[in-house]
Amino acid sequence: QVQLVESGGGLVQAGGSLRLSCAASGSILSINRMDWYRQAPGNQRELVAGITSDGSTNYADSVKGRFTISRDNNKNTVYLQMNSLKPEDTAVYSCNAVKTLLGRSWSYWGQGTQVTVSS
Repeated sequence: QVQLVESGGGLVQAGGSLRLSCAASGSILSINRMDWYRQAPGNQRELVAGITSDGSTNYADSVKGRFTISRDNNKNTVYLQMNSLKPEDTAVYSCNAVKTLLGRSWSYWGQGTQVTVSS
């Protein structure tokens, strides 16, 4: 089992910044990617950014150039630095970890953290 705990959400004005953290614990070996998703009321959950075990990253078009995903392997933590925030970035942000071992995959989710951007 993998436990994920997100933190860093809050209320910020448009144009401001927040940094989200996702700390992983438990059976973290063989986690080969971690992603940040978000879901706003009435919307489907969408992938915001992801990072693989070798450091490759990907971003949704809507956040490219504004958000940066990174990881600290010593702390088993993934970060999402969010700059130039917009009201449309308001959502619950959740961390997801994908573990692959012997041809099988497992997906783990954190509890989510609310990000609210005021105009």
